[in-house]
Amino acid sequence: MKAWKAALIGGMAAWMLPGAALAQASGPVAATQSGKVQGAVEDGVASWKGIPFAAPPVGPLRWRAPQPVAAWSGVRPATEYSHDCMQKPFPSDAAPLGTAPAEDCLYLNVWKPVAAKAKLPVMVWIYGGGFVNGGSSPPTYAGANMAKQGVLFVSFNYRVGRFGSFALPQLSAANPDGLLGNYNFMDQIAALKWVRQNIAAFGGDPANVTIIGESAGGMSVHTLVTSPLARGLFHKAVVMSGGNAQTAKSATLKDAEAIGENLARAHGIDPAAPDALDKLRALTAEQVTDGLSMIELFQPKPGPRTYGGPMLDGTLLVDQEKAYTSGNFAHVPMLIGATSADMGGKTGFMIAGAREASTRIAAQKVPVWEYRFSYVADSVGKPGAGHATDIPFFFDNAAIKYGPATTPRDVQMGKTISAYLANFAKKGDPNGAGLPAWPRFTAKDDAILDFAADGKALAGRDPWGAEIDAAGLSQR
Repeated sequence: MKAWKAALIGGMAAWMLPGAALAQASGPVAATQSGKVQGAVEDGVASWKGIPFAAPPVGPLRWRAPQPVAAWSGVRPATEYSHDCMQKPFPSDAAPLGTAPAEDCLYLNVWKPVAAKAKLPVMVWIYGGGFVNGGSSPPTYAGANMAKQGVLFVSFNYRVGRFGSFALPQLSAANPDGLLGNYNFMDQIAALKWVRQNIAAFGGDPANVTIIGESAGGMSVHTLVTSPLARGLFHKAVVMSGGNAQTAKSATLKDAEAIGENLARAHGIDPAAPDALDKLRALTAEQVTDGLSMIELFQPKPGPRTYGGPMLDGTLLVDQEKAYTSGNFAHVPMLIGATSADMGGKTGFMIAGAREASTRIAAQKVPVWEYRFSYVADSVGKPGAGHATDIPFFFDNAAIKYGPATTPRDVQMGKTISAYLANFAKKGDPNGAGLPAWPRFTAKDDAILDFAADGKALAGRDPWGAEIDAAGLSQR
């Protein structure tokens, strides 16, 4: 039996078992449009994990837009994370995967406070990893502590690497879905559509959804805010280290098709042969991955390129700079920022990019709050907050990240940042009782909130603004 058939059958088998065989003795049950799922309760938080939001993207569904989930009967257990999407894990990842990667991976997770009665604001997390790594299973991405602050938290997987970004002339010619290339972003939109259609069954408010992403996830938030295909699926957005909103500015479908042809040749497949696509889909997931990880993005292998990343298709992924400048984007409140020692340093892509994006968006009279994360956990010691070090604090998961080395000051920083985040998800403004005032960003006032190295939240004019502007990396 082909590997993809085994994966497909294995993924569906549990769905079709009688309810009596699936249901556990206890645990909250929610009814999605595809079937019932049973979660678990711990410390006042109900959670459901491993809920399918699309069919397994295997076999003939490899390099297809996400397809509908097959309905199941009975009650499906939802207490364990599913596989993260197929990849070669990155050895020094700040958030190591909690599950083994596999191609059957389009699942999501939900956390909510058990005691909640009214509809809850929804927060949807989009992980980073350079579009080649990452998943929803890392412990520091868990949503339990955000749920304790009155937020329903959702995380999901999306395809990465050559499974998430791929094109081939034959694939373009067939094009059964009307969309090509950016399967990673298609998965993200499919997950948000699932939220709109199903989250009320878990106690969430589909009319109050906040998307939040870091690094490639932050770039994804820019993509979704500017994409016509994502309009109406969310109402607030948070960009953490997402750069200056120019993802794939120069990559085109034609470029991606040429890279796809290189991949075929690398596996001894003639890209012009009538069965080239079938042969590529017959490759194992390991063969398609071929060791691709974040390392290869910075140290490319010699020879023709076989991976190109997201592409500017003009339909889903549009020219984001043009969209923000023209006003043709979702005018939703936004939080935007980066860490103090982020990629590229003080005047580089992440820090200057956050300033540039904030300037463009605020110019369209959209509410924007800019931040800088300068805090370093006490156990780390050395100054400068590196890329992705803010995530555990935003989700109040510092104790999960640092374990016994977590200090009271670490915990307090997490309480402070996560409170701002919870306020933003609830009402579209991060400010609230007991928190230092966080002023809205305007080009004139140039205000940021710095989560400072001494553990305080300090608002004021950006002290690095003039230096960034002098470097010519911010649009003022």
